[in-house]
Amino acid sequence: MKNRMILQSFEWYLSNDGTFWRRIEGAAPSFSSIGFTSVWLPPAFKGAGGINDVGYGVYDLYDLGEFDQKGTVRTKYGTKDEYLRAVKAVEDNGVRVLADIVFNQKMGADETEEVEAVEDAGNNRNEQISGDETITAWTKFTFPGRKGKYDPFIWDHTCFDGTDWDEKGHRNSIYKFNGKNWDCDVSTENGNYDYLMGCDLDFQEPKVVEELKKWGRWYLDLTGADGVRLDALKHIHFTFFEDWLKEMRTYTGKDLFAIREYWNPDVNALTHYLDVNHNCLSLFDVALHFRFYNASNSGGYFDMRTLYDSTLVQVREDNAITFVDNHDTEPQQALQSFIPAWFKPIAYALILESAHGIPCVFYGDLFGIRQENIAPVKDLARLMAARTLAAYGDETDYFDHEDVVGFTRSGSTENPDSGLAVLVSDGPGGCKHMMVNEAMKGKQFINILDENLSVCINEDGSGDFTVDGGSAAVYVEAHMLDEIKKMAAAFEQGTQPYFPW
Repeated sequence: MKNRMILQSFEWYLSNDGTFWRRIEGAAPSFSSIGFTSVWLPPAFKGAGGINDVGYGVYDLYDLGEFDQKGTVRTKYGTKDEYLRAVKAVEDNGVRVLADIVFNQKMGADETEEVEAVEDAGNNRNEQISGDETITAWTKFTFPGRKGKYDPFIWDHTCFDGTDWDEKGHRNSIYKFNGKNWDCDVSTENGNYDYLMGCDLDFQEPKVVEELKKWGRWYLDLTGADGVRLDALKHIHFTFFEDWLKEMRTYTGKDLFAIREYWNPDVNALTHYLDVNHNCLSLFDVALHFRFYNASNSGGYFDMRTLYDSTLVQVREDNAITFVDNHDTEPQQALQSFIPAWFKPIAYALILESAHGIPCVFYGDLFGIRQENIAPVKDLARLMAARTLAAYGDETDYFDHEDVVGFTRSGSTENPDSGLAVLVSDGPGGCKHMMVNEAMKGKQFINILDENLSVCINEDGSGDFTVDGGSAAVYVEAHMLDEIKKMAAAFEQGTQPYFPW
C-alpha cells in the first residue's frame, strides 16, 4: 500500500499574477510521480483584497474567479475555469484534492447597517466594557457583481455575532451585537476566542448553518474535491463541522478526508477537540511543530529523547497530520514560528520516513520563499522519494540519547528492497547500533543525504549507523539509492518550469 503524503501547494507570498492554477495543472503529473496522495490547494473564492487576497479574507464563497467583484474577475490564483482544470488535472493523476474551506469570517461587505452592540475587552471577551450603543457596521453582503447567480442569499447583521469596526465612530474594537452571544464551545483563549476578525459568523443561527451546507453541496458538486482542510477551528462552535461533514459525506457518497486546523500547542486541547467530534477528522500536530521549533532554537541543548513528548502523533497517531511549517508560521505572519534552515532536514527526515501520522510537506520548504530569500530545503525531494519507495514495515525507535536519536523501518515484501534507518542529531554527531531486518544481512546501506556514509548490515540484521553533527542521515539499501535519486531528479525537473527555484 502506498504511503500517504500531503503537499501544501502554496505559501503566503506567492505572486498575484494569476498564473497559479495553471502552474498546478502543469505540475500535477509530478505531484503523483513523487508519491503525494493529496494536494492541499489554497482558498479558491474571492477575498476582500481582490487579487492580493490569499483567500482567508473571505468575501464571496460562490465567486471562484468568475465575477467582477473587489476590482477583479480572477482571484490571486486565476479564474474559475483555470481552478477547475487544476483540480481535474490533480485528480486525473490519482491524487486527491483537499479544498481549503474558510467559514469563520466574512470581510469586505458591500453596505453598512445600523446595529445595536456592546464593546467587549480584547483580552477577555467575557468582559463588557461599554453600554449599549448604535454602531455603523459593514455587515451587508449583496454581491452586486454576481447578481444572485448560484444563490440569492443576502448576508446581513443577523447572520453575525459581531465585528471589529464602527464606521460612524471610526473606531476599532470588538463589538458584540445585541441579542447575540459568542459561541460557548470554542477556545478559552482571551476568555472566549469565538471572535477572530471581520464579521464573525453566528453558527447558532439556523439560516447561517443551512446556507453553509447549501454552499458545500454546490461546491462539491462543481469541483468533485475528495477532501477538505478546514480553517480556524478554535474560533468555531466545536461540533459544527462534525454535522457539516456528516451531511457532505452523505450527500456526495464519499468518505471525504478532512483535516482541521486547531492552532494550539497543548496536546490536551487537540485531543479534547477530537473527542468532542468523535474522531471524525484529523488535526495538524501543532504540538509537534512547536517541539521542532523549540529543539531548533535550543543551541544543541534540547533533549532529543523528549522530542515527541506531549504531541498528537504520540497519543493519537491515527488523527495526526505531522508538519514542519506552513503559511501561517512563515516570517512576518501572525503565527510566525519558522523552523531554522539547519533543522529542516532533521524534522522532515523524522516525519517523512516514520510509520506514524500523515506528513504534510510545505510549499515554502519544497520550492522556497522568494520574498523572504528563503531557499528550498536541500534534498527534500530525496526524502519524499525515500518515503514513497523505502519507508515501509515495522518501526523500531531508538530515542535513547539526548543528542542522537533515530529509528528503523523493517521493510515489506510488497515493496522490494524497502526498509531504512534514520538517525538525527541536534548537537555533536554520533553512531548508534540499530536493528533493521535479519533478511537484509550483508547488504550495503547508504545515506541518501551524504553518499560517503555507508553501513554493511550484520548477520543479525543490525548495523552501526553514523550521523554528522546538527544533521540527518537516512540510510537505504544501495540498489534503492539509485531509484530514489531518479525519482527525486524527475520530480525536480518536472516541477521546475512551474515552480522555479
